[in-house]
Amino acid sequence: MTITRILTAAALASALAACSSGPPVPDWKMNAQSSIERFEAAYLAGRTLVEQTEFQRARSQVAGTGKVDLVARVELLRCATRVASLVFEPCTGFDALQEDASAADRAYAAYLAGTAVAETALLPESQRAVAAASDTQAASAAAAIKQPLGRLVAAGVLLRANRATPELLDMAVTTASDQGWRRPLLAWLGVQRLRAEQAGDAPEAQRIARRMALVGEPPAR
Repeated sequence: MTITRILTAAALASALAACSSGPPVPDWKMNAQSSIERFEAAYLAGRTLVEQTEFQRARSQVAGTGKVDLVARVELLRCATRVASLVFEPCTGFDALQEDASAADRAYAAYLAGTAVAETALLPESQRAVAAASDTQAASAAAAIKQPLGRLVAAGVLLRANRATPELLDMAVTTASDQGWRRPLLAWLGVQRLRAEQAGDAPEAQRIARRMALVGEPPAR
């Protein structure tokens, strides 16, 4: 789920579109977009304090409109980055607002929680094929998602629902590695190492552990 999806629902279809012949884009939209992009990038890079600061800025900008449904979507985006990084915790920020959220947002929240969604058409377009796929097709459906973060979200949902295959793990590791996203990369490598240990493949588990040690070095300030 991107900021475009968050702020383009219903009457806000052009919320982030600046047109030279149209009225100026309100500051809150531009500020929220910038902060969301920064908190998303910071979280994936493992910069927790930056993520917290930028998230609060984004939420405050959107909250200033009094549109509860938009604030709920910002909360969902934050939860999605955590699922992509295999942090499976309650989406409490969204839960507190779900009464005023749309049916589509409630469906997406259920999807992120690893719950089967009956009406997959309510989900973000990139996730629909994954939600509807069989266990043998799910990994391929996730790999077909073009947006890297969306791909990792789908992979996280499948792992949470106990539907992850070795191919899915490889795809998630490659995706996080290619983007230089430390937090999800460490999480997915950890799953691979655990499975190698469970399979009795000590050399492979040690190889992955060495890679994790490299990724886990403190990022440059």
